[in-house]
Amino acid sequence: MPLAVCATPIGNLEDITLRVLRELGEADVVLCEDTRHTRGLLERHGIRARLLSYHRHNEATRVAELVPRLAAGERVALVSDAGLPGINDPGARLVAAALEAGLSVTVLPGPSAVGTALVASGLAGERFQFLGYLPRGAKALGELWAELGRSEHPAVAFESPKRLPATLRSLAAALPERQVAVCRELTKRFEEVARGTAGELAERFPEAPKGELTLVVGGGRPEVDEGAALDAVKELVGAGVPRRQAADVVARLLSLSRNTLYRESLQSD
Repeated sequence: MPLAVCATPIGNLEDITLRVLRELGEADVVLCEDTRHTRGLLERHGIRARLLSYHRHNEATRVAELVPRLAAGERVALVSDAGLPGINDPGARLVAAALEAGLSVTVLPGPSAVGTALVASGLAGERFQFLGYLPRGAKALGELWAELGRSEHPAVAFESPKRLPATLRSLAAALPERQVAVCRELTKRFEEVARGTAGELAERFPEAPKGELTLVVGGGRPEVDEGAALDAVKELVGAGVPRRQAADVVARLLSLSRNTLYRESLQSD
């Protein structure tokens, strides 16, 4: 495999696959964001390899240099400091260039902060969206919250510890009851997953915490036609179901207040 895209641990150095370890040991060169960081990972697993820096500032130059080397049969492994290269990390440009040149590209999967945070949040569903790093400006954040306010699906984003308190205050102002999870130091010794409403977490993090963060914003509830809910209660009552029981069934199915639905059904008769 001329180009192997290798996922590396997001924290715990033991979270690496045997396949990735083998590829890193057999590659002619390992491309990495920070050679010191990757050397520590390789030394932890007893691997000696030739390292070459590959980061945002030299990516264009490296791509022009590496595609001919790949075409000549050199075996190259691509890693980032953590996770899978190409997702919010350098790598996508090299992958695209290699494929354009008709070269083989293989992805060796592994740890992902996005997937780990989403599952740990308890907010996962059948669909989600990845936002990358959140925008910095207040206006851009407000526009994003408005978009998420109309979404039924969770969203995962990266945020810096320094900006987290302001981000949570902004989210709480727009969507105070939306379920949120702040996932800090995932897979590391001091891992923390703080869950609650946006308002609750804004109070919990008035100051910048330490460590790397992934933010999960839960999906909103779909809009419910309250008139249709009242009609459903009436239909059940007409079929002989006690009114309170009918209101309870419809309320649970549509995530509405049982007492409110019961009172409104009385008033509508």
